[in-house]
Amino acid sequence: MPPSRRQFSAALGLAAVGLTAGVPGPASAQVQVRPWPADRPTPPLALRDLQGRTVALAPFRGKVMVLNFWASWCEPCVAEMPSLLRLAERGAAQGLAVLAVNYQEGDAKIRSFLDTVLGEVPDALPVLLDRDGAAARAWTPRVFPSTVLIDRNGRPHTTVVGELDWTGAKADTLLAPLLAAAPR
Repeated sequence: MPPSRRQFSAALGLAAVGLTAGVPGPASAQVQVRPWPADRPTPPLALRDLQGRTVALAPFRGKVMVLNFWASWCEPCVAEMPSLLRLAERGAAQGLAVLAVNYQEGDAKIRSFLDTVLGEVPDALPVLLDRDGAAARAWTPRVFPSTVLIDRNGRPHTTVVGELDWTGAKADTLLAPLLAAAPR
């Protein structure tokens, strides 16, 4: 199914800020890193996963969270997905949790995408279903991919807009202070 007008607008927004996969140079050079506004409250999040279970943020308190918003039609999302899986696999021992929030796609489409891109539907990278797009509207500037880094206290810290190698130096620089901090 082709992207909706809203999805097309989000893709155009991505292109307008130079975050498309076709732009030359390393992905991390094109990413925008924004602090979460101090006066902006933490939006609620309770979404179903591919197994039908409801996943909320509260059980992750005490862990650093990487909350990635993506869609299968988004080329930069496709490019960064393998590094998100590797981050999830290696970060668990450090108290890191990675959640991949899919934007308005059906289960069959998501499973097919994960099988194609990752070779499986991974246990290490839970996929949450943002069926109506409300979570993306609440958490992101509606540009894909967008990732929110959440500290151990459950407070959003940073928004990363654009494709990032989540196993690279830029990601390490963003995550290290959050992983080093103890929960309050």
